[in-house]
Amino acid sequence: MTLTTLLVFSLVALVAIATPGPTVLLALANGARYGVRRALLGMLGAVTSDFVLVGAVALGLGALLAASEFWFSVVKWLGAAYLAWLGWRLLRSQGGLDLASAGGDPGAVEELATPHSIFLRSFLVAVTNPKGYLFCSALLPQFINANAPQGPQYAAIAVVFASLDCVVMLAYALIGARAIRLLHRRAVRWLDRCCGGALLALAASLALYRRGVG
Repeated sequence: MTLTTLLVFSLVALVAIATPGPTVLLALANGARYGVRRALLGMLGAVTSDFVLVGAVALGLGALLAASEFWFSVVKWLGAAYLAWLGWRLLRSQGGLDLASAGGDPGAVEELATPHSIFLRSFLVAVTNPKGYLFCSALLPQFINANAPQGPQYAAIAVVFASLDCVVMLAYALIGARAIRLLHRRAVRWLDRCCGGALLALAASLALYRRGVG
């Protein structure tokens, strides 16, 4: 894999990652609810899923989802159900962080969230999305040199993909954290609800998604 190939992949991946999806919306909500420092735990979960995703494609599991209606449906409905649950939780939010009562401490939130739960939410959102497997199964092999060892090439792609994902999620988390300092509590509640509604819409889109469509 040449440097030029890796740069081209970076541009394509950046466009795909920056397009609002479940993980970046969750980063936005985490930034608003918990502050950037705790939102980093969610980013770590999403980045971990990136390595799982690329590894799965390298092992041919993405091709299995493309070929098997049963396993594709299993992953799809698990992902849709989890997105719907998260969206419903955000719709019922009472506004996330209350700076007035928390003394400006991003760790004081009305809904107690452990580091493990923040990490796990983002990880599960990404790892149960079959669109990611199908997209990467179609995209990644185009940047792999079949005449060279493929392991190091997939490793390089995974590092680039995860790094770009982290940068984009950090930007969304910063926006969310900034919003809570500029907006009143009621406005932040509506930010949570907008993110929740978007996640519910993505859950419905995933439930209706068919292989080879979209």
